[in-house]
Amino acid sequence: MVALAVQGCHKPARARGRAASITPLDLRMSTERDLTANGVRLRVTEQGRGPYVLMLHDALRDRTSFSALARELMEDFTLVMPDFPGAGESEKPAPQRHDYRVAALAQTMADLCAGLRLGRLAVVGHGLGGAVAITLAARHPELCTRLALINAHCFPLELSLTRRLALTPVLGRLLVRQLWGQTAFRALVSPGGPAVEPERLAHYYQHFNSPAARSSALALLESSVDTRGVIADTHRLQLPALVVWGRHDSLNPASHGLRLSREIRGAGFQLFDAGAAPHEQRPQELGAALRAFLSARRLSLY
Repeated sequence: MVALAVQGCHKPARARGRAASITPLDLRMSTERDLTANGVRLRVTEQGRGPYVLMLHDALRDRTSFSALARELMEDFTLVMPDFPGAGESEKPAPQRHDYRVAALAQTMADLCAGLRLGRLAVVGHGLGGAVAITLAARHPELCTRLALINAHCFPLELSLTRRLALTPVLGRLLVRQLWGQTAFRALVSPGGPAVEPERLAHYYQHFNSPAARSSALALLESSVDTRGVIADTHRLQLPALVVWGRHDSLNPASHGLRLSREIRGAGFQLFDAGAAPHEQRPQELGAALRAFLSARRLSLY
């Protein structure tokens, strides 16, 4: 049963007073509010006009990672961009009392959609958000009309030294929760390929750099290690899908994207000259591809 309570009414994003230097979401046609879904307070931005599209971010990022892409899509779609539990401006419950695994995140997103009465909608997911999007579409087919996956974490990742250390029992918890500064954080967020812009990295680090946020971030990272459930769910997908990838992603290489597109019946595949986050590095090109996919009437093209 869905349990979602609104904790705040629709408020213009401008009222939040967020500094322009921290790459905020575009304030036009934008509202922000806090909601409780599956027992956790979530910060949600809704932006644009038109059919609903749920946008799910990667671990160590937040909903503002879609800011540039949102500007490309907001004239044609209403983008619903939540911060996952433990990320951004959402509540960060301790891992001992909250389940951060992919299936639980997908259920939280299903509760969010039901509580907002969004009806059937398209879903776009990046990285860990891609894994959540696959699970949501497979287990709640009544909610999802189309699926777009950006460098989705579906197969075992080729871990960098920094990420291997973070995921090492005991040592990883000490490093992530207490010792690592912005340099190590940068290596986690952009492990090869084009670097994250300094202002954006500072924004992500700001929301990572508290004891509760660090514990939640580690739990979200750990949730992407075992991908067996996500792989199984790809075979259950029965909807139009588009897989897009950055060719310079060393953690999650383009071969994973091609394989994923072949695992999902009828899925399209597009490769971009980008790293792990094409929506941050090539927003106009990716925006055009997503607009065409999300607007296509001849779904057999995908």
